[in-house]
Amino acid sequence: MGAEKACKLRVGRSTSSGMALLETDYLLFRGGTRLMIPFSEIRGVDARGGVLHLALAKGVVALELGALAARWAEKIARPKGIVEKLGVGATAKVGLVGAFDAAFVRDLEATGARVTAGAKGKGHDHILLAAEATADLAKVAPLAARLTPAGGVWVVYPKGRKDIREADVLAAGRAADLKDVKVARFSETHTALRFVVPVARRGA
Repeated sequence: MGAEKACKLRVGRSTSSGMALLETDYLLFRGGTRLMIPFSEIRGVDARGGVLHLALAKGVVALELGALAARWAEKIARPKGIVEKLGVGATAKVGLVGAFDAAFVRDLEATGARVTAGAKGKGHDHILLAAEATADLAKVAPLAARLTPAGGVWVVYPKGRKDIREADVLAAGRAADLKDVKVARFSETHTALRFVVPVARRGA
């Protein structure tokens, strides 16, 4: 769900070919070497001659990305905040279902978005569902009916718990005949996964 690029990885004198994946808060390389680098561990980043250089505590990692090197360097140096990751704009109608941190709600409102508790009525551009248990996932289908045609339901759920897993969230969305299109790091403890109505069904 992030940006991908086939490239070469250089660590010291070693070179490995594979696939680099840039997500919202980490970079992953899969190939002869497998490496995951959280943005929080990157001490410096720059792009020179089509090569992305990442300074880490253990040394410098280089990825030969060509024209993408400068763009990825910018994204790593200036990562998006959570409201921007969710795609909430100034004219959006946003419904919140469940408990959300007051500071997060203030950040949403600061964009100029119309934020309502409970996601009542229809015409929502975004609905955020705080799912702390699998029982909460039964709300996905009825909430989807309150969206604009191009709107989405973000399911925000805890990381690393066995009682509510990514597989459970995906199953709930697909059972509601929705398509999962994006994942975002919501916080240190939670992940957000976005579902939309498939294009073929919009306006039906």
